[in-house]
Amino acid sequence: MMKLKLTHLLVLAALPAAFAASAADDQPLSPWYVGIGAGQNNYGPNCESSVMMTCGSDDPFAWEFFSGYSFNEYIAVEIGYRDLGNADWVDYNNNHNDIDVKGGTLGVVGTWPLRYNWSLNAEVGGYVFTNHNNVNHGESDFYHQSVSPYYGVGIGYDITKNLQLSAKYRRYEDIDETRFANLDMDSNYWGLTLSYRFNGPAAPVAAAAPAVVAAAPVDSDNDGVTDDIDQCPNTPIDHKVDAQGCTIYIDKLDDLKIEVQFDNNSTVLKPDTLGEIEKAAKFLSKYPKAQVEIAGHASLPGKEDYNMWISQKRADVVAKMLVEKYGIDANRITSKGYGETEPVIQGSSAEANAANRRIVAKAVFKEKQPLLK
Repeated sequence: MMKLKLTHLLVLAALPAAFAASAADDQPLSPWYVGIGAGQNNYGPNCESSVMMTCGSDDPFAWEFFSGYSFNEYIAVEIGYRDLGNADWVDYNNNHNDIDVKGGTLGVVGTWPLRYNWSLNAEVGGYVFTNHNNVNHGESDFYHQSVSPYYGVGIGYDITKNLQLSAKYRRYEDIDETRFANLDMDSNYWGLTLSYRFNGPAAPVAAAAPAVVAAAPVDSDNDGVTDDIDQCPNTPIDHKVDAQGCTIYIDKLDDLKIEVQFDNNSTVLKPDTLGEIEKAAKFLSKYPKAQVEIAGHASLPGKEDYNMWISQKRADVVAKMLVEKYGIDANRITSKGYGETEPVIQGSSAEANAANRRIVAKAVFKEKQPLLK
């Protein structure tokens, strides 16, 4: 075969300079692009593979033009026209064949961007071609139309954001000469393409917003936090607040402890003990959720069962007074006798007996209260 006409490739390689000035770096790109290409095509297996054929002079120059649409930076579709050049041979019947192949293409192109403006690409599609065989220098012409699958790979370089130069390899299958069915017309193509991607519409220039004079911040409830960040408006003036303008609360513990003594073998409340019971009533009224246990006790003399019974009666008497006289809910009061099991003074002296005949009531209540300034 003849060597490829290098002048065609030199012209193609020189074209980027003619377009580079049109690239606008600050303008978005359109999905549409166009391109041209040129290269060398080799029909194979060629005629040297048959002892029945003799090769003549071939023109391997092939060229193309195309247009494409990019869905994104990875996938595009292309439609174009390709001329794969000529093949020239003499068959076993001594007929001189001069064949050329040309037609339209439709395919998908995938691109994988690399660093420094380089990229890899791969393509696959169909070639709707016309195979024209000029037999014996014009004695007869034969035409055959069909579809050939093709695929290819390449490497590209972005000269500008609009221009890309790519080196391509393509393989076309089954581009056969059908009149004499004597040549397998598969094709291998090597060449260059130059594509130009159009600029999209310029982005609209946003109008300058009028200057806004910020209003002075307002603190409507005078808590030291302005209304624009105050999440708790109208807090009391004497409350300390956090960064969001909400009252700071602290836990306050309040406890109750009363002790009432009884006479020997008695469950009757003595007049001088009523103040202790009133103290318990005030605590329970102040904290409506508080609970209290009234524990009854007895001195050590006497039988154990009797002491347990009388200690329970003493606890019940105090509980009853809290309910009936002071209106405390009975569900908040527990009364329980402990008999002689928990003496405060060991032994059976007069002092120990007087101290141990008693009831004890204890309660603790935790309440959240605002922290004041």
